Amino acid sequence: MSEPVRVIKAGDLVAADPTSGMLRMRAFELPILWSGQVITEPGAVSGWHHHDKNESSLYIVSGVLRLEFEGSDEYLDAVAGDFVHVPAFTVHRESNPSGAPSLAIIARAGGGIPTVNVDPPERFL
Repeated sequence: MSEPVRVIKAGDLVAADPTSGMLRMRAFELPILWSGQVITEPGAVSGWHHHDKNESSLYIVSGVLRLEFEGSDEYLDAVAGDFVHVPAFTVHRESNPSGAPSLAIIARAGGGIPTVNVDPPERFL
C-alpha cells in the first residue's frame, strides 16, 4: 500500500482547473485518477473544454447540469441522481438552466491533463 486510507474534508478541497462559468474543487489527484466536485451557478454557461485522455464520470448531487458537445446539435440534461460519462477528448461545455446551483461529483481516470480549455466549435461562433 503506497498511501494510507484518508478522508478529504470539504474544507480541504482546493480550487482547480479553471474553466469560465464553473467552480471546480479538487479533493485529490493521483497519476491516473482525479477526484473533486464542480458547482455551476444558475444561468452559468461554461467555456468549451475537454479532459485530454481522461474518461470523466459525474454524479449529479443537486440541480441541473446541461451538456452540449461537439458533433451534436442537441444537449443533454442531467439531474440529481444521474450519472454522466464524458469520453476522453470530447469537446463540450456545461451550463445550468435552472434557478438553483448545481453540484456534481467528478472522477476522472486516465492520467491526462485534467482540463484543456479550447475555442468554441465553429457552429457556436
